[in-house]
Amino acid sequence: MSRYLIAVLAGDGIGPEVMREALGTLTLVGKMFSHSFNTEKALAGGEAIDKVGKPLPEETLTLCKEAAAILFGAVGGPQWDDLPPGKRPEQALLRLRSEFALFINLRPIKIYKSLLPVSPLKEKVIREGVDILIVRELTGGIYFGRPRGITSLPNGTIKAVNTLFYTEKEIERIARAAFNFSLDRTCKLTSVDKANVLESSQLWREVVKRVSKDYPQVKLNHLYIDNCAMQLIRDPHQFDVIVIGNIFGDILSDEASMLTGSIGMLASASLGKGRIGLFEPVHGSAPDIAGKNKANPVGMIMSVSLMLRYGLGLVEEARAVEKAVERVLEKGYRTDDLKQRGKKLVGTREMGQLVRKELRDEG
Repeated sequence: MSRYLIAVLAGDGIGPEVMREALGTLTLVGKMFSHSFNTEKALAGGEAIDKVGKPLPEETLTLCKEAAAILFGAVGGPQWDDLPPGKRPEQALLRLRSEFALFINLRPIKIYKSLLPVSPLKEKVIREGVDILIVRELTGGIYFGRPRGITSLPNGTIKAVNTLFYTEKEIERIARAAFNFSLDRTCKLTSVDKANVLESSQLWREVVKRVSKDYPQVKLNHLYIDNCAMQLIRDPHQFDVIVIGNIFGDILSDEASMLTGSIGMLASASLGKGRIGLFEPVHGSAPDIAGKNKANPVGMIMSVSLMLRYGLGLVEEARAVEKAVERVLEKGYRTDDLKQRGKKLVGTREMGQLVRKELRDEG
């Protein structure tokens, strides 16, 4: 029997609710495939600030270093909005990315056929569905650049500074990762930048072109970020794998997530060269629906699937989870964010139970 220690950081808002359903799914996968998943919970985000005064306690970091993978729910809420940037709940996530050098962020954007009517795009645009993999650079760019901060000029004017820079090494490693993912798909890669304005993007494009010479099988295309944002809505089928910098990727992946009809459907994986990965849904903490059994747990459940596939190398197990989710949707079950006339509205707990039932029935 394979044994894995999983660090569980449920966080704030709907985080604990969706995490509960994800862990139920993971436990069932363990029973079905003879694995032992030892899940150990720890504080992170706003809950950690309230209890111990910091968004990522050292005890939590120690657990994560011992674990095979990290499952992360969601952090943040209006009660912490007035804290300075360096002490807000989101710092837990930023520190984990930095601590474990998680420079690759994968965001699969997939529209299930059963959810085509839910997408805000017309069916003639999305046609038979969309399947895009966004590969976002995660530990460089403007979020981590120095200098940064808010200061006063001699004349009393307040100024704020954030620095955007990338090194050749940072660009090359994310580019190689994206090319390798392309090899496993349709060998089509779009690199997104703003090379007509930004020197950092000019270097980005130059390095991506250089790396492409090692991947002659992959067709490489370059788009400016503003054009790419428009093209995603005009014709998403032209994309397969997209490689993109940190801040542009943050924005573009949220735009792309709405192609599916709800951000609650989507998962993400943060990976590096080390053995530890972090897996989380794309959605936020949604404090307005916390505790109401309304949250969609699919994004968190699919994060478990990404953990199984990319974090632990358990591909068959990941496919089983993915198929179970797809069958539940095909049978017409919907959470509040996916409401459709004539479909069966269920809550967070019920959706989790339905996924586990499909897992058992097909197992």
